[in-house]
Amino acid sequence: MNTDLLDVDGPAAPPRRNGELVFEAPWQSRVFGLAAAIVDTCFAGDREPFRQELIRAIADEPERPYWDSWTAALEKLVVEHGLVDELSIERHVAN
Repeated sequence: MNTDLLDVDGPAAPPRRNGELVFEAPWQSRVFGLAAAIVDTCFAGDREPFRQELIRAIADEPERPYWDSWTAALEKLVVEHGLVDELSIERHVAN
């Protein structure tokens, strides 16, 4: 997922400072990279399915921190498209 293709404005726009993406913890940049890799390899670079999930995740819980919504959107996308099952995610998060 080329960062140039991310929304600059709108509900799915990532936090930026001076035009650069803002990550406040290492896990946030890792989940960004994971989403980019999944979009590139599993969706042939089409970011729209992820973007729509992110918009829904933000709308479902508008007070949730942005990168938490990003993670929720990514989890839903990979489960719904059969890339990983929900139980595997739960087991990984529990460890």
